[in-house]
Amino acid sequence: MNCCRLRKLTTIVVIAAALTGCSTTPKTPQNYIYFPPPPDEPRIQFLTSFSSERGFAGSSHFLDYVVGTEKTDAPFAKPYGIALRDGKLYICDSVPAAVEILDFSKGKLRYFGSSGEGRMRLPINVAVDADGTRYVTDTTRGQVLIYSGRDDYLGAIGKKDESKPVGVAIAGNRLYVTDLKNHSVQVYDKAKRELLFSIPKDPADPKSKLLSPTNLAIDRAGRIYVSDTGAFLIQIYDADGTYLRTIGEQGLNPGSFALPKGIAVDRESRIYVVDAATQVIQMFDAEGRILMYFGNPKFDGPGGTDLPAAVAVDYDHIKYFQRYASPDFKVEYLIFITNQYGNHKISVYGFGRKK
Repeated sequence: MNCCRLRKLTTIVVIAAALTGCSTTPKTPQNYIYFPPPPDEPRIQFLTSFSSERGFAGSSHFLDYVVGTEKTDAPFAKPYGIALRDGKLYICDSVPAAVEILDFSKGKLRYFGSSGEGRMRLPINVAVDADGTRYVTDTTRGQVLIYSGRDDYLGAIGKKDESKPVGVAIAGNRLYVTDLKNHSVQVYDKAKRELLFSIPKDPADPKSKLLSPTNLAIDRAGRIYVSDTGAFLIQIYDADGTYLRTIGEQGLNPGSFALPKGIAVDRESRIYVVDAATQVIQMFDAEGRILMYFGNPKFDGPGGTDLPAAVAVDYDHIKYFQRYASPDFKVEYLIFITNQYGNHKISVYGFGRKK
């Protein structure tokens, strides 16, 4: 390489380093965002957000360009449900009608859409079993589609026009599916794919009935938490489908709901509910008392929420996001939120406390 070319390449690298901080990894933000905000004790820190493979990995388009390896970067279009398992994030994206699988360790994304009999039409939520089997609710097909960990189509639960599945969860040998059309949660034997029973057990009971069940979560005791979007509340049942209690009512104040959707439960039985109308995530204790809320509605910046849909609590992948935490904030677990619009399609928060 002659001296002229060497000087030119050196200049390019210096410019690139100045623009990127000599790293393809985003710098940890110094203006940390906490919830609740000061002067209250912080319990949740916004860590990061990303809307594509490249956004997660932190690759620099400029560096790729100067070395001649510019790549396309397929973004998330309109994500809804998510699941985490074995170092991977599974995202139901309704626009490409696919499940996007992000491998945290590799920083790589791949689209899984299947074809033929297993083709997805409108995937909404996904649950992933310990062996990698994926259960995807497809509201257009009116079925729960089943795929192996190697992408093979294994079959479906339900018949078109007979149900409208939205939420899905796995607990032991049971598969739980919310059914908008039949105003219920259908509980199946996971292996046999046979219906065991429906929730509520007594649809005529005004306390236990469901109007528009969308999302659900199962806690470690087997209790079932259902977002009833049309009734503006959360219904809770035991493992056998017996009604236990209700959380919330219609309204805009903390503890009330305008459009409840995604729901999750942590190991301490704290409950997280996404409200797509107020665009915040509310947090309740095991008895249904409001603790706090987080998210910045319509704020197109760090920690912003724009039509949030789903929430997932995760204890297994902290190491991939620890670098974003404040040095004096101990992250105990992660909270993932999907946003269907805006520039922060997947937002990641850390629950913890100041050291």
